[in-house]
Amino acid sequence: MIEIDQLKFDEKGLIPAVVTDYYTKKVLTLAYMNRQSLEISIKEGKTCFWSRSRNKLWRKGETSGNYQHIVCIKADCDRDALTVEVVKDGPACHLGTDSCFNDYVYKSDNLGEFSLNGLYDLLQGRKRDMPQGSYTTYLFEQGIDKILKKVGEECTEVVIAGKGGDKAETIFEIADLTYHLMVLMVEMGIQPKDVADELCKRHIIDHKVKQQKMK
Repeated sequence: MIEIDQLKFDEKGLIPAVVTDYYTKKVLTLAYMNRQSLEISIKEGKTCFWSRSRNKLWRKGETSGNYQHIVCIKADCDRDALTVEVVKDGPACHLGTDSCFNDYVYKSDNLGEFSLNGLYDLLQGRKRDMPQGSYTTYLFEQGIDKILKKVGEECTEVVIAGKGGDKAETIFEIADLTYHLMVLMVEMGIQPKDVADELCKRHIIDHKVKQQKMK
């Protein structure tokens, strides 16, 4: 554990802080701290930054309610930059997206793995930008009733494929259903973590039920 005095603040008394999601490890935002905001962050257990545009302290969530609860703060090897792992109450970006980093400057066609969180971010971008010619844009334009109709249709397709015993077709239909469910989640402002938290609760309940049956 190092002391604040061992950190290297720049000529303006600031140090960059890369904020990441404790659960997903996703980069949420890049902000700056001065000594006072860092001390407040440590004392309160929630992120407090120095706003360069407003030239004052800024407690994340003080107006939006989207607080960031700090798990840990680490300094790099040169001790002139920080990473802050947080459990967040809501979107990190003022645009309402999960992360401030959504727009690709470059993306390899060969490298990188698919993830549901990545898909969710992509769908959030579609809802924000509404690019023409996109099927996802079409669904958001049509609204909740159309999205729910598609979810219902895809549920039926999964049942038919599963009943038919066709594994490849069932996988295909489950993928379709998953996509439409995530469109619904974005439309309703449901985060992947919300679903993960609910599943975690059910896992605990299921575990207790199993224990009771074994007695």
